[in-house]
Amino acid sequence: MNRNIAVVGCGYWGKNLVRNFAELGALGAVCDPDKELAETYASQFSVPTLTFEEVLSSPLIKGVVLAVPAPLHAKMAVAALKAGKHTYVEKPLAMNVEEAESMIRAADENSVRLMVGHLLQYHPVFIEMKKKVESGQIGRVYYIYSNRLSFGKVRTEEDVVWSFAPHDISMILSLAGQAPDKVIAEPTVALQSQIADVASIHMSFPNGISAHIFVSWLHPTKEQKLVVMAEQGMLVFDDTVPWSEKLTFYPHSISISDGNPTLDKAEATIIPIPESEPLKRECSHFLEVVNDGREPLTDGSEGLRVLQVLSA
Repeated sequence: MNRNIAVVGCGYWGKNLVRNFAELGALGAVCDPDKELAETYASQFSVPTLTFEEVLSSPLIKGVVLAVPAPLHAKMAVAALKAGKHTYVEKPLAMNVEEAESMIRAADENSVRLMVGHLLQYHPVFIEMKKKVESGQIGRVYYIYSNRLSFGKVRTEEDVVWSFAPHDISMILSLAGQAPDKVIAEPTVALQSQIADVASIHMSFPNGISAHIFVSWLHPTKEQKLVVMAEQGMLVFDDTVPWSEKLTFYPHSISISDGNPTLDKAEATIIPIPESEPLKRECSHFLEVVNDGREPLTDGSEGLRVLQVLSA
């Protein structure tokens, strides 16, 4: 494996990207304004520490991974793309649609790839869930909801919608197969002026699907759950339970006769999914982008669609 990936930002989430690219044999350098932190990981994984300017100018670095504060995403990504580096940006892709469009242009103009870190698109449980929806196994989808709740970590740069909801929006757009025609957000500000700590997002789609997302970092318990309700059953992806229990199928059915709905309840079954780390799968995918020229599953356009919902 070519050690041609530089991870920029080694903090709260960046350290996980450093570890995964190192385990995949692809880590070529680390970069962080905290030189002591960067040196710690450089020593642990036997790679050099570089400034961001050195990352951009190094002929050995082919892919740049940005795990930096969201307001820096656009500026740093555009610089990396213009330097001819394939670029992976943690979510959210940018802070507004205009920034995202500038990033997509920079990728196109410099013939490199832009990828956004919508991690749950690479989760084996979500992949299986999406297959079952797309195959028509559970019939017509009526409703999707996603809860992402916890107590902390409170952000100061972006609110709970921009921090928590990109994953859920990404999954719901993928399941619905189209953009919503209506978006309503109901935020609650408790701790900091102008920064929502709790929010509900409601979406409706041209194909008749409705969806809602509930996000909070002021919730007493942790919950990460995605539910799809359809005419021939319901799928529940619960990311807080043991791996063997993460995907459950409820074969409840809904039928309508003479205008009267009938609900038939059935026993739930757990769907076994082979375990693998979603972040490692995502990092492996970026290596395919860098080394094999593959189009990213979560490319700039996918990130833009999520941003359009966030902005709406």
